This record gives sequence, C-alpha cells and structure tokens, in this order.
Amino acid sequence: MAGVSVQFLGSGDAFGSGGRFQTCIHVQTDGARFLIDCGASSLTAMKQRGVDPAAIDAILVTHLHGDHFGGIPFFILDAQFSRRTRPLLLAGPPGVERRVREAMEVLFPGSSQTQQRFPVTFLELADGEETAIGTLTVAGHAVVHASGAPAYALRVGCAGRVIAYSGDTEWTDALVRAAAGADLFICEAYSFAKQIRFHLDHATLMQHCAALGCRRLVLTHMGPEMLAQLAAARAECAADGMVIDL
Repeated sequence: MAGVSVQFLGSGDAFGSGGRFQTCIHVQTDGARFLIDCGASSLTAMKQRGVDPAAIDAILVTHLHGDHFGGIPFFILDAQFSRRTRPLLLAGPPGVERRVREAMEVLFPGSSQTQQRFPVTFLELADGEETAIGTLTVAGHAVVHASGAPAYALRVGCAGRVIAYSGDTEWTDALVRAAAGADLFICEAYSFAKQIRFHLDHATLMQHCAALGCRRLVLTHMGPEMLAQLAAARAECAADGMVIDL
C-alpha cells in the first residue's frame, strides 16, 4: 500500500496567532499532490517549505473564509506568471467558483477574466456525497460555521488511507461522520475552554472525543488561548512544517 505524507504548511488561525501561517495542509501520495485549504498566506508557506506549487493537482476547500481559500488568487496568478501547464482542480462548497473569481477581481483587477495557460476546473461538492477526483474520493459534510456559503468538514480517501478535516465549526455530529474510521482526523481547536460561536474549543472536543472513531487526532487552527495551553492539551497539536506519514 502506497504511503501518504501530510504536511501542515499552515496551522494557525485567521490572525497569525503565534506567528503561524493560515490553514494549508499539503498531502502527497504516489499518484497525487493536493492541498486541503489554501489560506491567504499559503503561497509564502509553500515556498518557505520547498513545496512546488506547480506540482499541486487540486485544492480542496472547506469553506469560503479568507484564511481558508484566500490564497487561491495568489496561487493562480503565480502559476500564470511561472507558465504552469498542469491542470488545476478547485473543489469546495457551493459558490466556490464565484467567490474565488470575486476575490481574484478584488485583489488583482482583470485577473478573473484572464485566460490561464493551464486548465482550471471548479467542482462544487454536495453535502454527504462522495465524489471521485482523479485518484481521490472526497466527501463534504455540512458543519456549523457562517461564511456566506455552506461550510464543510472534508473526508478524503487517498492511496488506501482516509484523511478528515473539520474545517471551522462548533461541535456537530457531522464531525463523527467525517472522522469515523479515518487514519487521521485534523480538527480545529480554536480555544482551550472558552466557547466561541461557530468554533470548537479543546474542552468541548475532548467531551466528544470517544465518539469520533478516528485512529489519530491532531489539533490545528489554534488561537491565543489554545496556544497558551498547549502543555495541557489532551491530543496531539500541529505546528507549521509538521509532517505525518500514514
């Protein structure tokens, strides 16, 4: 069975707490390289870690907040100037193409209408449905996070392994469906004990931990309160650059 390498290019929140980059998870198998989320700082994080953007086949987006998809306009413009020819697939919740094109136009006027040198395909994921994307299978599970469009936890099958990611959400049983049997479940823990609407805290997550049914749990998207309590965390915590081999 082929191996799967997972690297946290960004494990931070929207505000760069702890000097961390925004959410961006790089996954590499023998048959595919893809990103799960691509926050606004992600292109810088990729280049700092020596990850070649031109080798990325797909970007899977959990929801349409800038710290999760805001790096895509920079990624596409960089690819255009570097003469990329490899096709790029962008998959996410309903509205992903419109929001990406709007962001491109705001950040780089005219860029949303530019004909790229490489094919760019958008794919909207349907809640609860598994979709084949090349050698991957991807399912979105609707979670509780206001972003002007549906927000998903993602469940990705690749090279015989399953990686799940909560995205941003308060507790919902959809996380149990996304994480069930996963080899790796990456889960938001924005705060340690303080409950913040639309986000998960460590204390609440630990109350439900036994129900998740995943083989390995790693916390990410940590804000100041959570970062100050890392020593008390009851689960593994991500850091920028961290690599997990499955």
